Amino acid sequence: MHVPDGFINAPVSAVTGVVAAGAIAVSLRGARRELDERTAPLAGLVAAFIFAVQMLNFPVAAGTSGHLLGGALAAVLVGPFTGVLCVSVVLLMQGILFADGGLTALGVNITDMAIVTTVVSYAFFRGLVKVLPRKRRSVTVASFVAALLSVPAAALAFTFLYAIGGTTDVAISKVATAMIGVHVLIGVGEAAITALTVGAVIAVRPDLVYGARGLQQRLKLRVNGELVDAPTAAAPVAARSSHRKLWITGLVTSLVLAGFVSFYASASPDGLEKVAKDKGIDARTGKHATEDSPLAGYGVKDVSDARVSGGLAGVIGVGVTVVAGTGVFWTVRRRRTSDSSPVSVPEGV
Repeated sequence: MHVPDGFINAPVSAVTGVVAAGAIAVSLRGARRELDERTAPLAGLVAAFIFAVQMLNFPVAAGTSGHLLGGALAAVLVGPFTGVLCVSVVLLMQGILFADGGLTALGVNITDMAIVTTVVSYAFFRGLVKVLPRKRRSVTVASFVAALLSVPAAALAFTFLYAIGGTTDVAISKVATAMIGVHVLIGVGEAAITALTVGAVIAVRPDLVYGARGLQQRLKLRVNGELVDAPTAAAPVAARSSHRKLWITGLVTSLVLAGFVSFYASASPDGLEKVAKDKGIDARTGKHATEDSPLAGYGVKDVSDARVSGGLAGVIGVGVTVVAGTGVFWTVRRRRTSDSSPVSVPEGV
């Protein structure tokens, strides 16, 4: 659903740019409350994982493919404010380095793919968690439903933006029907990837999953034939295990997905590309500002072997994203620490 330059006119693109900048500013402040010394590195990893999985287009129907958007996954794992930042980092890296998503349309893409998906998915997620049994499995189920709904919500948001700022004369009813229809199918894939990832993380480190905070069950000990809550020091083994192993495992997984598995991704156009071609809304697609980038099109320039070229581009993308993301989130975390540090007051004041 990466919107290229030329789909949306300049005034609407400018307004969405302001909206995106405002949302990022709010998210930077909100992320201070969500991040701690354990989850800051995880947030950078989540951004890199989203980048990697977005390279894995999966077939849906009628020569169309889809890929992860990632808003729901990020919101559940690291929190809604941090989630907006995660997806925004990915979109920025894709637009600048890989010519994927227009630079003048960056505000549109952040608004649609980062803000809408995260806000909608987390709202449904929190609502479901409140009514479902307070178990870890409920977090996985809620993440599935939230992710499923977030994708057609993003398609609806794009349709709205196109209705007020589209650059071609196409009946909005046709655009809405095509966009929402195909993205409901893509949402199923989004939901499956999100639920599997959340389930895998919560199985080994539930304490690191933002959406599971407050749902961890206390360890029980049998004392004189009765079950009682264990002291806080007797935390579950999973909670006491090093998060470094999880981080390394996640990074290796991301590198393998982007560097190797991505070669086998569907070559069919994604939902927006297919609709744009079929309905003619791509008639005024503009030239991408970084189309001459050495990594444009997710390949390394001057590397003739397609498998090697795509694999190297994927590995570079994961590396750059994890470094950029981790840098952003550590900075946010350190800012929180400095803001909460006690201030000495001179005696007598």
